[in-house]
Amino acid sequence: MLALLYPGQGAQSADFLHRLPAHRTVAETIEEASDALSLDVASLDSNDALRSSVAVQITLVVAGVATQRRLADAGIEAQMHAGLSVGAYAAAVGCGAVSFGDALRMVKHRAVLMEQAYPSGYGLSAIEGLSEAQVETLIGAMTNASGPRVFIANVNAPRQIVVAGSDEALDAFNRQATAGGAHRAKRLAVSVPSHCELLAEASEALVAYAADLPFGTPKQLYVGNRRARALHRPDDIRDDLATNMRYTVRWFDALTTIVERGATLLVEGPPGQVLTDIAKAAYPQVEALAASSFSDDRLVEVVRRKIAASP
Repeated sequence: MLALLYPGQGAQSADFLHRLPAHRTVAETIEEASDALSLDVASLDSNDALRSSVAVQITLVVAGVATQRRLADAGIEAQMHAGLSVGAYAAAVGCGAVSFGDALRMVKHRAVLMEQAYPSGYGLSAIEGLSEAQVETLIGAMTNASGPRVFIANVNAPRQIVVAGSDEALDAFNRQATAGGAHRAKRLAVSVPSHCELLAEASEALVAYAADLPFGTPKQLYVGNRRARALHRPDDIRDDLATNMRYTVRWFDALTTIVERGATLLVEGPPGQVLTDIAKAAYPQVEALAASSFSDDRLVEVVRRKIAASP
């Protein structure tokens, strides 16, 4: 059983759209995105362009949908879809719950709201080697000391936690985490404090924007961000997308749900392999592939072969 995983902001790298397979389906997807947004999407993956959360979020969704469509064009349909943070939009398109154009317009609005709320001075840090409980303890100690506040943004793995806050708060927390036994405490290439109450107002504005967008019943399983469970009702998927900037992303729980539902092959959309590495470490019995690790169009033949060989 195939599950497609779609990465979130922080996975981007310069020119990653230009490293997608030179295939008709990919080119048509980029062209469709450009038409939907009335801009040249292919120009949004340069180093300079990727300084904007708007460009990052749009291009990540385009890359994910292009990969899903390329596999579908080859007759390879996933049975499950899940995305981390903005990757959830590609997952919602992939499972048929929302149109590509509506998802892109919603993503653009999302990113604009996030940038307007916090144009500078905020972001995310990845903390490796501490559990969620240990991170919460450190956050509590800093808060009680009237220090700058940080929030748990993502639980990507049992000992891979992402925190959100101001630059000052994150720098202070990184020092505390390192002193507290973290193997690594590193700022991510994200310029907004995603997945916490700092974005409550922006989330409410996105909920209002999305209220009239048409959503449908997914054709394949969609696993959400906030509660890490399969969502079947259109309104629940709409709410998951519109509010995920405000709430902690429980990615590891979502991955566990996917495995418990019977996935035997996981394919991570481009451009990175963070989700693949998490899956391999936590569930070595399940095959995990990163699309970005295959040159040209080899992903299709490898996935086809893996599916044919599965019991």
